[in-house]
Amino acid sequence: ITRHSKMKLDTFLKWTATAVLIVGTGINAFGIYPLGAIILALGGLIWLAVSCMWREPSLIVTNGVLFLVGTGGIVLNYMV
Repeated sequence: ITRHSKMKLDTFLKWTATAVLIVGTGINAFGIYPLGAIILALGGLIWLAVSCMWREPSLIVTNGVLFLVGTGGIVLNYMV
């Protein structure tokens, strides 16, 4: 992988994740559960991947927590 292709991958992923989070927020605004929460967790997971590519601790923590809390909430809602 060249530097140019890596740069393209992280740029693609960060904008995809941003779009996913915007869509998930919009869905949550209309109270559509669990779809909004699932989409937000997915956006957090994609941003987590980008954060790891960048080796940026603050983004890793933020997006890791976003993904874990979102996923945990969905699991608890349906398991309990």
